Amino acid sequence: MRLLLVVACALIDADGRVLIAQRPEGKELAGLWEFPGGKLDANERPEQALIRELFEELGITVKEPCLAPLTFASHAYEAFHLLMPLFVCRRWEGFVAAQEGQALKWVFPKTLRDYPMPPADAPLIPALIDLLG
Repeated sequence: MRLLLVVACALIDADGRVLIAQRPEGKELAGLWEFPGGKLDANERPEQALIRELFEELGITVKEPCLAPLTFASHAYEAFHLLMPLFVCRRWEGFVAAQEGQALKWVFPKTLRDYPMPPADAPLIPALIDLLG
């Protein structure tokens, strides 16, 4: 089975809310909510990929020391196995704005389960609740 490495970020605002993005129509798993991030390019480290993806998806600049690894998901989909480290980020430059037509929402960790997520994202929620209450 093919292993797919993707990276995700829990952006945390001053109120302790986490940013989630809704997958737009036309994409696989459209309508589900997820943490921003994406696939690694060739010869790219997870932190580099996340910095690039956050700029592409949200228009923000993140510096590597502001990314802290929190947990990871390991999920077997039908066609591949997904390994997804989740980083936490509390500091960035610029204003968070959807760059790819996706809906964005700031939510408290305890309400994350109210938003339908891909199977690989849901297991990340308890670590965020433990971290932020």
